[in-house]
Formats: sequence, structure tokens, C-alpha cells
Amino acid sequence: MRLDKNTIIGFVLIFLILAGFQWYDQKNRKENQIEYAKNQVIKAKEDSLRLIAENIETQKLEEKLQKELSDSTNALFEARQTNDGVSTIENEFLKLSISNKGAQIVRAELKDSTYKSNDIKGRKGIKKGDNIVLFEQGDAEMNIMLNGKEHNIKTSELYFQKVETQSNDSCLRMRLPIASGNIYITYSLTPGSYLLKMSVQAEGLDGFFPVNTKEMEIVWNERVPQQEKGFSFENSHSSISFRTTDGDTDVLSSMGADEVMDEFDEDEEKLKWIAFKSQFFSQIFIADDAFIVSKLSSKQDKEGSGYLKTYNAEMKAKFDPTGVTTTDFAWYIGPNKFSTLKENEKILASSDDLDLQSMVYLGWPIVRWINRFFTVYLFDFLTGWGINMGIVLLLLTILVKLIVYPLQRKSYISSANMRVLRPKIDEISKKYPKPEDAMMKQQEMMQLYSQYGVSPMGGCLPMLIQMPVWIALFNFIPNAIELRGQSFLWADDLSTYDDIINWGTDIWLIGDHISLFCVLWCVSTFGNTWISMRQQKDTMMPEQQQAMGMMKWFSYLMPVIFFFSFNGYSAGLNYYYFLSGLIGILMMWYLKKTTDDKKLLQKLEERYARKKANPKKTSSMMEKLQALQERQQEILRQQEAARNYNKEENKRYNK
Repeated sequence: MRLDKNTIIGFVLIFLILAGFQWYDQKNRKENQIEYAKNQVIKAKEDSLRLIAENIETQKLEEKLQKELSDSTNALFEARQTNDGVSTIENEFLKLSISNKGAQIVRAELKDSTYKSNDIKGRKGIKKGDNIVLFEQGDAEMNIMLNGKEHNIKTSELYFQKVETQSNDSCLRMRLPIASGNIYITYSLTPGSYLLKMSVQAEGLDGFFPVNTKEMEIVWNERVPQQEKGFSFENSHSSISFRTTDGDTDVLSSMGADEVMDEFDEDEEKLKWIAFKSQFFSQIFIADDAFIVSKLSSKQDKEGSGYLKTYNAEMKAKFDPTGVTTTDFAWYIGPNKFSTLKENEKILASSDDLDLQSMVYLGWPIVRWINRFFTVYLFDFLTGWGINMGIVLLLLTILVKLIVYPLQRKSYISSANMRVLRPKIDEISKKYPKPEDAMMKQQEMMQLYSQYGVSPMGGCLPMLIQMPVWIALFNFIPNAIELRGQSFLWADDLSTYDDIINWGTDIWLIGDHISLFCVLWCVSTFGNTWISMRQQKDTMMPEQQQAMGMMKWFSYLMPVIFFFSFNGYSAGLNYYYFLSGLIGILMMWYLKKTTDDKKLLQKLEERYARKKANPKKTSSMMEKLQALQERQQEILRQQEAARNYNKEENKRYNK
């Protein structure tokens, strides 16, 4: 191959470019390596200096602390001397462990044999059937902080000494030695209750605190353990609750998300009590005077950790440094049972309405009234018989259905009236086949309904009136602690889901199990929907049925939606809804069997004859609706006449 002059020049240029690029690249790499080495040397020096500084600072702190510990003249010298130990106080219902460090409650156990522990994944040392332990050592901390002239007190870092008293096992007095004085924290369990009295008092510390000291700071933290089988369901019913001095009770979010409330309005920052609540148990911290709260927070824990949420409350309470008056608190540490909370509130004999019963969530105002003044008392009456909770729910369902039966019957008869008048409605439809005659047809139908005393809305209103009862029990049953641990048929605990099939791995929407009571409820709901659709088909016009097509399929889809939504809900709730649906089907069958369409039509004809013989003005909804339609029709006629007039005028103008 011959190389011409241009080819040789091209190769030479390519070679020079490559050689130049290689030289430039090596030069940059060398400079970068030098720069990197310099940076590494500088970083190593900085790290070394920082470590030296940290070591010096740590050494200074250790020396200072050691000096304070060895200095017997230091005001907190004795309080810093390690004095590990745990004391126990108890009554018929509670057993509490109180640590010398911080004089704080580190373990709370319920002795009532009614409440037993479940086997929860992630919780160690707790077996199924043991007494309920609301929190273990390391789960909860309460730190009282006081600012002195020279030293600040943080009780969680200091060691109290047990004061020997002549009292029984339900009382404990602990002393924190400071300078020439003391701070006392006294605990006393009230016999026959879940109440713990707590008082804080200073002694001989007049000169230790500034003259303007009037309050103490309290930080309360607790990691709430999971107690029930269903993590998501229990988590959704667990929250921080609080009550203002104005008498309002509120909660942080209980839907699983983290929430912080650190800005309180001037009128709402004073709280009467704060509660760390799980589904069935609570610790309510009650102030003799009001708390001034600066922050409440709830942080979500992961499923499988053995815990639900981590709660935090930061507040201030009154404090008398002279020791003339004590700072008094009360705790309710126990079950969220409506009657128990009410009884314990009476024992407190507070001049304020504490409304501790709000720990049992009963729904929004109208629904809450139904539950508070009807459902609770009926449920307590039935449980007082000592029968199985499954039977109690059956009797409760039957009684509720009997109460709403007149409304259901009225709704059915209203639909039956529409059904027997269907032939007359069809005649009116044939009389006005054109779409433009729809207003005339509707008006004549309304006139017919008025003449026979029938209302198309008569079947809807009674059903709507039943809805508050349905919603009331939706709120009551999941919060009824009486169902906890109670077995019925295949369900071993009516307060949580009955997993007849459990595959152990979460699947989107359905979870890790199938609840049989939920399946049965969905089947009964489908049956009620099918009956309702057939009933509507006999009363609706063809065009109405066509318009209801999408709603019809949505109604059939609802049981499927219910299954995915309620599969993780309590077996007791699904069982109640199944019974309610089944009894509803039986009632519809009974009403259909006992309703004679011929006799019903005869009664309507007699009513029509009476109205025709003795016409009189009434203010019924039907007549108002008819008058409104007549007015609309008159407006349409005027509009049509105006359009025709304009057309004629345009024709004359064009000519």
C-alpha cells in the first residue's frame, strides 16, 4: 500500500495529538494526586486536633464530675452517690415498681385476672396468660427538673433514698438529699382502685432556689408496648389524649403517622390531664392544678418491634420551694372500661369534670350520646348475666333490630305502596312518551302520589334514621374491653380478628390472614343488597333503573370493599354486622310474607276515595313538591312563549 503525502501528514498529526493528550492527562493526574495528598494531610491534622480537643473536653468534664462527686460539700454530692434499688407497692389491682434512681415508676403490672397478656412478636419476657404489664423498666421515664441558684436538679440522674415508714405496702416515701434539705416524692395507691396519688415537696431548701421559683418542669416519655394480636387495629385506637381546663377533650392523631403538637393557643395550653393511651389500657396523669404544656408528640414504631408508639409530653406544674404546700398529682393506671373509669373518677372526688370515660371512644356527638346513654347501659346489663360474649352480642343485635323494626317496616311498606301503584305509574308513562313531556309526566305522577298519600322518599328517611345506631355500634364494639380475650365459636378473641387462615406474610390490601366473620358479614351484605335491588326494581321507572345502573354495580361491589377494609377488624364487630345483616334478611322475608299487595292497594284506594270526597289543603311535602313543579312548568311555558314570539318578530324583521 502506497502512502501519499497527505496520509503521512494525517498520521503524524494524530500521533502528536495522542501524545499531547497523554502528557496533559498525566500532568493533571499528578497535580490531582498531590492536591489529594495535601487534603488528606490537612484532614488528618484537623481530625487529630478535634480528637485532642474532644479528649481534653471529656477529661475536663470527667475531672469536674469527679471533683463534684468527691467534694462532700457539693449540694448534690449525696444525691449522686449510686444507690441502685427498686421498691414495690401494690393493692388489689396494681403492682408498681419504683426505682431509687429518679424515684420514678419503672414497671406497672395489672393484677386483675380478667386481663391477660397475649404472645406478641418482639416482646421478650412476656408470655400468653401472664398478667398485663403496661410498661417494663426502660420503657418509661419521668424527669422532674428544677433550676437552683448554683445547681440544676434533674431527678432522672439522681438517686433517692427510701424513707422507712409505718405505712402498709401500698405507700412509699422517697427522699432526695440536697445540701441541708430534701425533696420528697410520695406515692400512695388508693385501695380498691387503679388510682395512684403522687406528691412532691421541698424541705429546708429556701436558699437553694431563686426567690422567683414557682414551677417545676416535667418531661414524661413512654414507649407503649403492643398488647393485642392486630398491630394495625390496636395502633389506630392508640393516641395521646388530653383535657383542657375549659372542659374540652382532644387527641393527637391515632392513624399511625408521627405527630407533634408544640404550639398551644393561650386558652388551650392549660391542661387538666394527659393520657398515654393504647386500645384497651391507659396511664392518665392528672394535675391537682393545671399543667402548662409546651409539647406533646407521638412517634410511630415498626410492626414486629413489640411496641406501638413512643409518646412524649413536656409540661410545667406549680412548685413551692419553701415546702409549705405540696405539688399533688394523681395517676389512673388501668383498663379503658367505661364503668371502671367512671368509678375511679368518683373516688378522686375532683371538683372538675375530668371525663375520664372519654378514654373509651364512643364516636361523634350524636353517636356518642346514643352509646353513652343507651348502648353502654344495655351492654352492661347483658354482660351482668355472666353469659358468653358471643351470646351477649347476639342479644344486643336482636334488641337493637327490634327497636328499629318499626322504621324498617315503615320503609318496606312505603316501597310496597310504590310497587302496588306501579300499573298506574306505567299508564302515565304511556300517556307521555315524548322526552319533552317529562315535566308533565312528573307533575302527574306527583299528583297521583299525593292523591294516594304516598311519598317516593318515604322509604329512604326511616333507613337514614337507623344510620346513627349503625355507626354508634361501629364505634362502641371495637372499644369494649369486655370482649378482650373472650372466645366464641372459632374466634379465640372477639376483640381482634379471627384468622381461620393465616399464611404469615402480608399481602397488599388483605394482610396475612382471612377473617371468617368478615367473610360471613360480606355475604350477608351481598344478600341484603340483592334484596334491596329487587325491591327497587319493582318501584322504579325504566329510565330510573337505567340511571341507577352504575349505582347498582357499585352496591354489589361494596361487600368486596368491606372485606378488604374490615378483614383486620375485631371479630366481635364483624360478628355483630353479620348478625345484623342476617336478621335484616329474615325481617325482609317476614315483611314480604305478611304483606298482601291486594289489601295494600285496597287501603290506598280507600284513602284516595276519602281524599276525593273530602279535599282539603295540607302542607305535606308532596303537595309542596307538586306546587314547585307546577311553578317550574309555568316558567318553562313562559320561556317557550317568549322564544316563539322572538322567532315571529325575527321573521317579520327579515321580510
